[in-house]
Amino acid sequence: MPSAELIIGFGLGLLLASIIWYAVVGRRIERAFRAERQSIEAERLAELGAMTSGLAHEIKNPLSSIVLNAQLLREGVIDANLPEADAVPLIRKVDSLARETTRIRAILEDFLRYAGRFRLHRQPHDLRDVVGELRDFLLPQSEAASVLLRTDLPQDAVTAPIDADLIKQALLNLMLNAMQAMEANPADARKELILRVENAPAHARQPAEAVIHVIDTGPGIAPARQEEIFRPYVTERRGGSGLGLPVARRIVEEHGGRLTLFSEVGKGSDFQIRIPMAAPPQAPTATSASGPIPA
Repeated sequence: MPSAELIIGFGLGLLLASIIWYAVVGRRIERAFRAERQSIEAERLAELGAMTSGLAHEIKNPLSSIVLNAQLLREGVIDANLPEADAVPLIRKVDSLARETTRIRAILEDFLRYAGRFRLHRQPHDLRDVVGELRDFLLPQSEAASVLLRTDLPQDAVTAPIDADLIKQALLNLMLNAMQAMEANPADARKELILRVENAPAHARQPAEAVIHVIDTGPGIAPARQEEIFRPYVTERRGGSGLGLPVARRIVEEHGGRLTLFSEVGKGSDFQIRIPMAAPPQAPTATSASGPIPA
């Protein structure tokens, strides 16, 4: 009969072999199962995203028809020469229908921009020109909101390879967000929106960057909320889609850049778009989900 020492040694050897097997083989199997689950989940999410985008497109198209027919209905009510007591409530209801339908369509367009993929059409652009065009475009709206809109531009060109239409869209989202934030300012408080362009020289492992600041004198954003506001559908503004800031960040990141925020409660915020001065190799991507804005 085998001795007790031999049995104990065999048992310990078997236990050690089991531990080694689990540590090496078992963990590999577990990682393989985990990778398979993640692959299935990613495929499911991609399929769900495609279905959602397709559904949004299908909803957006008839909304345009509803808005057009609401406008025709409004004209029909006016042409019918109804008594004012009857015509005014009808026109008010038709206007409300058109307004809310337009808002839903805008929300869907924001969603499609956020959920889609971008194909960048990069060209070297002087960011001073991009900012100047946006200032001219938004100046009437800022004056109507009693916001002083000004630019702070360097004497020398700040050139970066960008898709100008997409960068304008990101900047416009930030500028509108800043103007809306300043609506909460006290009546006697200064409301100012500053667009600043500058070069950030290369240092250490950081390449040279072009930087655009969107600075406001609004109420500021508490540290606990500074990352939250970039999540989809997070908004405190009634009627807002909650996608303006996430879309802006996506556009900047597609350029290989960063959108960062420096804010102090009671003093205002500084959103910074940082874009590499040299374009990375462009991989083929799907069709852009966004379009140009007026310059």
